[in-house]
Amino acid sequence: MSQPDDIHDSPAPVIAATMPSRFGIGVNVLLQLLLLLVLFGAVNYVGFRYFARWDLSAGKSYSLSGVTTGYLRKLSKEVEITAIFPRSSKVVENVQTLLEEYRAHGKRLIDIHNIDPARDTERAEKLKAETGVALSQSGVLIQANKSTRFIPEEELVVRSPTDPAKPIVAFRGEEAITAALIGLMEGKKRRLYLVVGKGSREETLLPDAAKSLGQISAQQNFELVLINLADTTRLPEDAEAVILVGPRYDLSERELAMFEEYWNDNQRAGLMIMLDPSSSTPRLDGFLQSNGARPRGDRVLFAESTSTGPHKEYGVEASFSSGSSITRFIADSVTHLGGQSESLELRPDLPELKERSISVTPLIAAADRYWGETAHYEALPLIDDADTKPPLYIGAAIERGAVPDARLRVDSGRMVAIGNASMLDSQSMLAVNQDFISSALNWMVNRERLVGGITPKPRQAYRIQLTPRQHDLLFWLTTFILPSVFLSIGFMIWTGRRAA
Repeated sequence: MSQPDDIHDSPAPVIAATMPSRFGIGVNVLLQLLLLLVLFGAVNYVGFRYFARWDLSAGKSYSLSGVTTGYLRKLSKEVEITAIFPRSSKVVENVQTLLEEYRAHGKRLIDIHNIDPARDTERAEKLKAETGVALSQSGVLIQANKSTRFIPEEELVVRSPTDPAKPIVAFRGEEAITAALIGLMEGKKRRLYLVVGKGSREETLLPDAAKSLGQISAQQNFELVLINLADTTRLPEDAEAVILVGPRYDLSERELAMFEEYWNDNQRAGLMIMLDPSSSTPRLDGFLQSNGARPRGDRVLFAESTSTGPHKEYGVEASFSSGSSITRFIADSVTHLGGQSESLELRPDLPELKERSISVTPLIAAADRYWGETAHYEALPLIDDADTKPPLYIGAAIERGAVPDARLRVDSGRMVAIGNASMLDSQSMLAVNQDFISSALNWMVNRERLVGGITPKPRQAYRIQLTPRQHDLLFWLTTFILPSVFLSIGFMIWTGRRAA
């Protein structure tokens, strides 16, 4: 029996759309929240592990030098650094910012802590008991390689040598902390011997030099030891470097033999000789001449006739050479050498020096207006044929046993000769001179990683001057206009959601 045609022509039933249940909505929202949390965590993890830092300050005051970052990349042991400063300290912000840079570049091997001894007395006493260090002053405590080094605040700053108030003019925390860190990793301190007993023209010359060298040695992890040549038959075998400052009396034959033995037989000999041009030291001069730097015995000066009479200037304005690793980082700096200076004749091209593998490099050059005067005792000396014309070199680096290829690391004998004995005068010592001496000492002991590159960060104060109109504008912007803008935006978002 056939079916009616209207049955086949009837439309298909329409299935009504069903709304998801409350449970389904809750699961959907929960999954979205979980995905959002996972995405948020992943972004934060990537941002924590992989990020870039930029120092936008004008003088790169918050950047570590290449010397420090290079050393931190090779760090293999854990280091704990604790900054112990009250909140009232003038350098606490500099120290904390600097230590954060060490943490960022330290491959997660550097742990940083901050203690305010006035507020965190319990933590300070606990640290004192654990380390045995008397925390009687502010400073930075470094613990590494089972050793401890405390750097007092005064070693982190440079104070003005001329202002009686001694204000802080520069921050040298990076130099002190990096030197202490390297010293702790090296273990035993390197010994520097300062020769005494040879007298000096000025009674305060040697004590000042010893004081300045002591401060530099503490910063660079050296041990400064005094030695009298009359009490020994040879220079100590553990001498990383021997320093002779402004001798008034010449070396005896026996003492000269001691210097020559140390220099010629010690593969890693280090010598620093600072000459007093007022003294007659023919044996010492001959020793320097045999190594390519002959003291001329003149006086580096500038003289002119003025309306008030003759003017004679012994203090020398000088610059540092860019041809040596010792001074390359301060090559753009100008220094002033007090007292009297004599020029050095440098002869790096002598055949006998090449046979002994000795190279001579200038370090300090006087400004062009100075000359080497032989008749300096005259009221108004004038430059003539007997005098030495510019360029005049007052400092030189002498290296024995070096190889031409800088990629090959070999130990060599190293000497620094300076025709001035007042560079270490604590009353007039410039910060750049201290940087030079520090760099020279590190170069002499073959500690290449600390030769140059870490300079003090000058403290700069910036003042913004606002006119009354600018002051009023700033007040209205921060107090009314900006809050009103954000309030309006919030109100618009709220009304839009209400309308939807």
